[in-house]
Amino acid sequence: MTRPRRPATLSAAHSVLVRVAAVAVLLALWELLVLARFWPPAILPGPGQVWDQLLAASDGGNGQGGYAGSTVVERLGVSLRRVGYGCGYGVVVGVVLGLVMGLVPVVRAVVEPFVTFLRALPPLAYLSLLVIWFGIDEEPKVYLLVVAAFPPVAVATAAAVTGVNRQYVEAAHALGASRLEVVRTVVLPASAPEILTGVRLAVGVAYSSVVAAETVNGADGIGGMVLNAQRYNQTAVVLLGLVVIGVTGLLIDTAVLALQRAVSPWRGRA
Repeated sequence: MTRPRRPATLSAAHSVLVRVAAVAVLLALWELLVLARFWPPAILPGPGQVWDQLLAASDGGNGQGGYAGSTVVERLGVSLRRVGYGCGYGVVVGVVLGLVMGLVPVVRAVVEPFVTFLRALPPLAYLSLLVIWFGIDEEPKVYLLVVAAFPPVAVATAAAVTGVNRQYVEAAHALGASRLEVVRTVVLPASAPEILTGVRLAVGVAYSSVVAAETVNGADGIGGMVLNAQRYNQTAVVLLGLVVIGVTGLLIDTAVLALQRAVSPWRGRA
């Protein structure tokens, strides 16, 4: 007899409970370290202090406009807007370039070394160059995220396109489909899961890079809040910024992963 399969809802609930328990354990360990007084509160504030800073920085009527003139939500919105623009442009460039690289071997041989070169560079390595070229306004921050985001997408797309089953392509051609129709109806759907994997990587790289971009005249973003708090030794605010960045990054990654599962529900199943 085969064992009955547990409903997917129970599995999802179990996963949520495990994650909640892991967060609770982490907070408990953090509080224990604070109570043990290994470091002074100025070095390691407790979860309660970070929570108080969150409440204060979220209150636009506290006399400081939240924190240094902007609330946490406003700062987060600015950073997410930059990530959205940078990743949006980067994903479009990466998908188009990856398709061309995967479909035209000569182009891949010429372009792939440059894409790999950019992918190997840390964002801080070319941030100063972008500032020299475009100034210290929004442009260098968005361009930084574009350059950081498109190489993972291009590499993942090219690899996915070259891995498409040739029998599907030949069958589409035999049925009278044009080259563009084959790309639209066969190549892209078959490559979508790997492309979304590249998008996940791109979003992670871009979000981790936005803090570095906001250290240059980025006082209105969440990274600017972290930088300003670091200057004045406000450790609780620094930890608050890191927690906000980490939690929102996790939510974005979860959303992309859910989209990937919706596009390819067969992946990971026997």
